[in-house]
Amino acid sequence: MIYNSEAYNLISKRISDFRDLKLLDETKQNPMPKHIAIIMDGNRRFAKDLGLKPEAGHQIGKEKIIEVLEWCFELGIKNLTIYAFSTENFNRSTDEVQSLMNICKQELENASKDSRIHKNQVRVRIIGHIDSLPNEITELAKKIMKQTQNYDKYSFNIALAYGGREEIIQAIKKIAQDVKEGKLKTEEIKEQTVSNYLYTKDLPDPDIILRTSGEERISNFLLWQLAYSELYFSDVFWPAFQKRDFLQAIRTVQKRQRRYGK
Repeated sequence: MIYNSEAYNLISKRISDFRDLKLLDETKQNPMPKHIAIIMDGNRRFAKDLGLKPEAGHQIGKEKIIEVLEWCFELGIKNLTIYAFSTENFNRSTDEVQSLMNICKQELENASKDSRIHKNQVRVRIIGHIDSLPNEITELAKKIMKQTQNYDKYSFNIALAYGGREEIIQAIKKIAQDVKEGKLKTEEIKEQTVSNYLYTKDLPDPDIILRTSGEERISNFLLWQLAYSELYFSDVFWPAFQKRDFLQAIRTVQKRQRRYGK
């Protein structure tokens, strides 16, 4: 029997396609998460493996964001939050920070004009200490939030200059101020009260916190909100993250029994 590599590759592709379709169908047959939050990790290592500069990894990684948003539209996942730039990221090299700021500026400009955002009625929120960002980015963030503030079909939340501990500290300060001014009584402070003072006050807590690149830590992301989130860690670098990886994360969590501490 003569080995035919072309036929073998064709059969392998068909098997792979069948598995992907089966995974998609199984995922759609089960309850879909309302909110997925993603720690997009691995841009620099992806670039390094290809002999590229870190900036190239970030550029490739930003394209993946639009793909994931499209997958959410297809699956009916209403809320997507991405960890784009943390407060700790300011400690990276000046060149890399500048490159990331340029990407943020470019993407906010693109998003405000993106027909998919407006067609799908996506409310865009920029969560974090945005006033610590360059003025141009702060203004663009405020612009797109104002543009989309009345959209209510989907929510796309971009964590910029974000830190989970800082978010909680700011919430505590606002609560203390309201107590001092008599707007709030201490006995009224409950879990929901605190949630209402967070950047994510109008959003459901994430059902899934997904991190790419094989690292298994939260890195100061949504510390209050993840109390009962399911954690999923993918070995794939963010720029190489594929739809099948996204579906596999959802399907894995769908098979888990969420107890919420009960």
